[in-house]
Amino acid sequence: MLHIVNHPLITMKLNKMRDKDTSSKDFRTLLDEISSLMTFEVFKDLKLHPTGKKYHTPLGQEIDKLDIDYNIVIAPILRAGIGMSNGVVNMLPTARIGHIGLYRNEKTLEPVEYFCKLPKVENPLLLICDPMLATGGSATDAINIVKKKGFKNIRLLCLVGCKEGVDKVLLNHPDVDIYVAALDEKLNDKGYILPGLGDAGDRIFGTL
Repeated sequence: MLHIVNHPLITMKLNKMRDKDTSSKDFRTLLDEISSLMTFEVFKDLKLHPTGKKYHTPLGQEIDKLDIDYNIVIAPILRAGIGMSNGVVNMLPTARIGHIGLYRNEKTLEPVEYFCKLPKVENPLLLICDPMLATGGSATDAINIVKKKGFKNIRLLCLVGCKEGVDKVLLNHPDVDIYVAALDEKLNDKGYILPGLGDAGDRIFGTL
């Protein structure tokens, strides 16, 4: 299922990211902030349970220490996904982090895997991060990879998507929920989202 996280703070920050004159420093900061804000929506359905331990309040009262039902694993698709994972970790500092290395063949637009390392935990909820959901090839392949490694509870967090990419992921993985801050109009002939915000990796790392 597709979830569009519609919030005025997110929209305002994303609008600034789209500006070609936004510096890499500001681009990274805005992406970090939006990712943190989106985390509230991505995990709003999580259930809490008492751990059996207690907190002691300043007024001498005892309250249950709570924890979530899943062990959260964050898996950014390298390299641009790292820019989103930081914002998620700000909200979930105990999350484990893996990495999925894919790049897009510029001629065929197909993703190529070159690295994958994921933590092994019990009862995981895996969040794949990638700023752009364009053709959907990288996201679809990343989900294929983590499923082969035994992960079943998977969600996809992106900043900007388009119909082509969303449709491809949902066609191949209808069990995966997709979260985006905006659904843009279309792809150009080079596979970039319009209006989009350009090459997210280059803008994050200043490699334009």
